[in-house]
Amino acid sequence: MNNELTGGRPGEPEGTQQRRFSDPELLDAYSGAVTEAVRRAGPAVVHIEARTEGGERGGSGSGFLISPDGLVVTNSHVIDGAERLRVQTSDGRSVRAEVVGDDPDTDLAVLRIDLPDLPYLRFAESGEIQVGQIAIAIGNPLGFDHTVTAGIVSALGRTFPARTGRLIDNVIQTDAALNPGNSGGPLLDARGRVIGVNTAIIASAQGICFAIGSKTAEFIVSWLIKEGHIRRARIGVAGQDVPIHEKVARFHQLRQRSGILVQEVQEGSAAEAAGVEQNDLLIWLDHEELRSVHELHRLLVLRESGRTSRLTVLRRHRLIHLWITPEVEEE
Repeated sequence: MNNELTGGRPGEPEGTQQRRFSDPELLDAYSGAVTEAVRRAGPAVVHIEARTEGGERGGSGSGFLISPDGLVVTNSHVIDGAERLRVQTSDGRSVRAEVVGDDPDTDLAVLRIDLPDLPYLRFAESGEIQVGQIAIAIGNPLGFDHTVTAGIVSALGRTFPARTGRLIDNVIQTDAALNPGNSGGPLLDARGRVIGVNTAIIASAQGICFAIGSKTAEFIVSWLIKEGHIRRARIGVAGQDVPIHEKVARFHQLRQRSGILVQEVQEGSAAEAAGVEQNDLLIWLDHEELRSVHELHRLLVLRESGRTSRLTVLRRHRLIHLWITPEVEEE
């Protein structure tokens, strides 16, 4: 039986219905989209080999170029403990790489290589990423160059622990299969733009894989290029972006239509001391709107030590003002 899909609705005049697509046509369109994305992005994906002290081979992983002057994004855990790093490009050139910056708390790192004529990728706008869209992973699993897997974006706004114990917020969940060696490679949309940086797989969870979202990655990478590290304050919550109900926003005269839902308050943290509770919705930090986890991260990066701020939360439809002193991490 040949299944067909149509964009028209039952009862609509025949002329108003969109043309029908058969299964083979849909599969051809999907295959074409994946193939075109790989054609565009594949040349910018690289293989990274780490060697420990004494020249012994350590780990390996993937990365991707983000500029024509040789800046490479990868995972922090790919380069952890390495004394020497080598990058091999898709056309077979191999060169030594230097670490520009490293942030284990978001599992991101930036390297630099010195080669001419380098292709590069661009980050997608995170607001355009939707559950159900095509997700394409390119990497070098088990040393095999440029292995491609495809699936969909399964969920947005996940929280995942980095190896430091800090929680990475707004992580993308995908069913595009990742294997050892895919770490640090790009997760792409159908246009070949980076929607995430592949970072982890839960082996016992039937192919649930995770990628650091493009907005977080682009923000952290820009600071790593500028400073070499991230000096941030923390308040001690794990959160997720959620919409604010229209009636609630109008009642409290809120311009914003989203906030940060507190999923966990860490014991002994600044948030606990300030009285933040699970299921609070973070709205403002001082006079800055907290429309997303990214906005909170942005406000806490390079924050001066000991500064106390007013944190406004929405708790059971009531606005509550709390005083909080974010903890500035030691460098």
